[in-house]
Amino acid sequence: MALVTVAATQMACSWNFDENIQRAEKLVRDAAQKGAQIILIQELFAAPYFCIDQSPEHFALAQEVDNSPLIRHFQALAKELAVVLPLSFFERAGTAFYNSLVVIDADGSVLDLYRKTHIPNGPGYQEKQFFTPGDTGFKVWQTRYAKIGVAICWDQWFPETARSLALLGAELIFFPTAIGTEPQDTSIDSQPHWTRTQQGHAAANLVPVIASNRIGTEHSKFIEGLETTFYGSSFITDELGELVQQADKTSEGVLVHSFDLAQIANTRASWGLFRDRRPAMYHTLQTSDGKREGGR
Repeated sequence: MALVTVAATQMACSWNFDENIQRAEKLVRDAAQKGAQIILIQELFAAPYFCIDQSPEHFALAQEVDNSPLIRHFQALAKELAVVLPLSFFERAGTAFYNSLVVIDADGSVLDLYRKTHIPNGPGYQEKQFFTPGDTGFKVWQTRYAKIGVAICWDQWFPETARSLALLGAELIFFPTAIGTEPQDTSIDSQPHWTRTQQGHAAANLVPVIASNRIGTEHSKFIEGLETTFYGSSFITDELGELVQQADKTSEGVLVHSFDLAQIANTRASWGLFRDRRPAMYHTLQTSDGKREGGR
């Protein structure tokens, strides 16, 4: 048996940065007290989701990896509680800016950096204004408790993301997220679609998926009437895509579940999904239009 306990969290964010950090720390402590060993906090939790508008003032929120107070704070917490923390943050790297995360291991060490691969752009989600597309490629991390894959929000809509992480050996896949209403049409509710998409990733790869989303209504500081209500619904699926835990759309909280990774590995091998793959037949995936390879 290789039993590992994971947690997804969700919370509201404000422009009081200290309160956001304290709230996230409380959730991590609550999850650890419930036995969680790997704990996921939502995307860009240190502030409201500033990509709601294109104000250049938001660039001041970015931090460098090597001297980030946010990362240092959660390194100390991870070491104290002996937990693994995938940590989302706004990264400044020279003249570039990225939507990034680090994985902090249970001894407080930073294992490596991932930069978000897929950058969305639309009303209320104007990330192309702030983020350069990631250059790290997909990554997995061998932590104290499991080999994990982590990607960020919009990445979770792409089957290529989850398949890449599974091929790299991820035993668990984590997605920190910020998603809610569409400002141009508040009648749109993408939550069921969002959930089912990731359930499909779990089922297709026979790897559990853990997603953390934020809650609450956030308003643009610069454009009157522009707001987004985030729909929470953070969840944990098992390796068959079954929802084993899911939060509601409005409540702060922690979800906890345990997995037997050895048993899941046996199930994954027995299905033959990776044995029967035909990578040489998938050249269409390397095109943008389904026809031309290499842009020719």
